Amino acid sequence: MVPPKSNPNELLGAHVSTAGGVQTAPARGTAIGATAIQVFTKTPNQWKEPVVSEDQAKAFREELATSGVRSVVSHDSYLINLASPDPELSERSTTAFIAELTRCRALGIRFVVSHPGNYIDDHDAGLERNAKNYAKCLKAVPGDIMVLIEGTAGTGTALGRTFDELAQLRELIDREVRDRVGVCLDTCHLYSAGYDIAKDYEGVWKTFDKTVGMKLLGCLHLNDSKTPFASHKDRHELIAEGSLGAEPFRRIMRDPRFTKIPKILETPKGDDETANDLKMLKRLRGYAAK
Repeated sequence: MVPPKSNPNELLGAHVSTAGGVQTAPARGTAIGATAIQVFTKTPNQWKEPVVSEDQAKAFREELATSGVRSVVSHDSYLINLASPDPELSERSTTAFIAELTRCRALGIRFVVSHPGNYIDDHDAGLERNAKNYAKCLKAVPGDIMVLIEGTAGTGTALGRTFDELAQLRELIDREVRDRVGVCLDTCHLYSAGYDIAKDYEGVWKTFDKTVGMKLLGCLHLNDSKTPFASHKDRHELIAEGSLGAEPFRRIMRDPRFTKIPKILETPKGDDETANDLKMLKRLRGYAAK
């Protein structure tokens, strides 16, 4: 399938592989016609922390400059839990997150999407630990790199299920670095957490703006859901092929509030690295057409 033509004013794409090195990601974005991509700067389910060399960073920036990709966000490791009550895991997590921020600074990636932690023992104590460790990591890596805390589906003891919780977590972060903290929202997570963007689209965004603030939204993950409304399960489905259906995605693609917000697919890849992404991006651009 030929990559769909992209609008130079849009920021739309998908999470792409960095197999062979992070410098390979921009070309993968170009192959699907993306204007925005999300990457892992390391293997997300391993603690090993690679260091980005000057040559790798230069190669990534050069590849990015000649691609059609205009925005890149990173996603942190799945192993990190900055809210953990376990001192050993907490220390390991902060070390890993500092390493992630350091790699992104070297690569020139300004935004890092981060799942808030699992509190395990006590909710309020977990929020405080989470905020304290975000601040510690941001202070360790100065500059303009921003953390985008991702709203979750609310599975188990995961923090970040509600807008109130996201606002509270950000408010607990030290003022010195709080302006480097924004939010990433995922359509599947929203729906699974109990925010019905299918039937109450405007109501959900009005509540978010009032509670957190639209100005803090730095990224949108576009995923349909395999599970019903308020399931509290994180199961991504292809756009318009799950319980959300087409309408909320059609509205997002036509909503001027999100024109300058990177919109990233994290939908199932299937057996082919590009086929589903090509199909989904074509579908989303079709929704955007008036």
